[in-house]
Amino acid sequence: MTLNSLGFAKDPADTRVVVAMSGGVDSSVVAALLKRQGYDVIGMTLQLYDHGAAVQKKGACCAGQDIHDARRVAEQMGFPHYVLDYEQKFREQVMDPFAKAYIAGETPIPCVACNQTVKFSDLLDTARELNADCLATGHYIVSQEGENGHRQLYRPADATKDQSYFLFATTQEQLDFLRFPLGDVPKEETRQMAEEMGLGIAAKPDSQDICFVPQGKYADIIAKLRPSAGEPGDIVHVDGRVLGRHEGIIHYTIGQRRGIGVATGDPLYVVALDAKSATVTVGPRAALATRQLRLRDVNWLGDTPLAEGEALDIFVRVRSTRPPRAAVAERLDDGAVMVTLADGEDGIAPGQACVFYETNEPRTRVLGGGWIAKAVPQMSHPAAVTQVAATV
Repeated sequence: MTLNSLGFAKDPADTRVVVAMSGGVDSSVVAALLKRQGYDVIGMTLQLYDHGAAVQKKGACCAGQDIHDARRVAEQMGFPHYVLDYEQKFREQVMDPFAKAYIAGETPIPCVACNQTVKFSDLLDTARELNADCLATGHYIVSQEGENGHRQLYRPADATKDQSYFLFATTQEQLDFLRFPLGDVPKEETRQMAEEMGLGIAAKPDSQDICFVPQGKYADIIAKLRPSAGEPGDIVHVDGRVLGRHEGIIHYTIGQRRGIGVATGDPLYVVALDAKSATVTVGPRAALATRQLRLRDVNWLGDTPLAEGEALDIFVRVRSTRPPRAAVAERLDDGAVMVTLADGEDGIAPGQACVFYETNEPRTRVLGGGWIAKAVPQMSHPAAVTQVAATV
């Protein structure tokens, strides 16, 4: 028997699919499309926080209006839909670690943590309990079975909607159970399908910010989650001069230029944050240049992880909006991975992700990635190198 569109050797009607429905266009189209194709579809929406709380914003994922939109699509297309109260899980597994990392001077990516824990762990377990064959999402990424019988992850054909940066931490077990029906579909075609199926969310705008951070105001959320987080400290230039004081490193991010609170006549950027001493280090743009990254918690989706002392020519992304760039990954004696970039990158911060690819082309394979533990500055002034390296 030939495989159906989701890769199973049985009729769609005998294939149960749980669809993670955020209430947005993408996941709604996935659920509706699979139902139209005859699959046994069950829609699941996670209520991740109190939709009446102050952190809620218009267009946020999995808030009140989004739950209503997901339910309406399910009713229209004729498949069951359930709302799971994951507020406590979301707080413990995503929001609290986000606050902790931010207070430590890192720049965390909670969307990766949400995929890694709540969506691809807890929700996946629920799908298995319902005897589902797979869990489908609206992510723009491609997975297909490899020669070893396991599914492999690839960038989508439409590089402008590539979401592989946020999925590098997916484990092989999770990947084998997941399906991404929109992997090779351009976004405009997704909206066209929504219109053709008469879905009311066809013109709904995409959410641009972290779902629990209104208008990108991170410090406001940290202050709510950790009221005592704003410890004041010094603002120090990379040459050692103390330029002023600040009200807490939670108000700063690596690469920030505006709102630093001091002036020297030349443009200043936040170069490093030291939570222990509550120090904000600033300097010229050149001080942001980085060539080497030390990674922790590396997740390998390639055939085999690097052996100790082994090096691998790869391409990496340290920004979700930038194309993969040439690099060399090397496994260190302590098990960490050091990535050396062929060309420097500006403003890389601990807590961000470094994702591995075979090439820099669309449809290339995703090999995994890790969290940036330390960004080694590339500077010519010895004193400046010492100052920045000490804070990162």
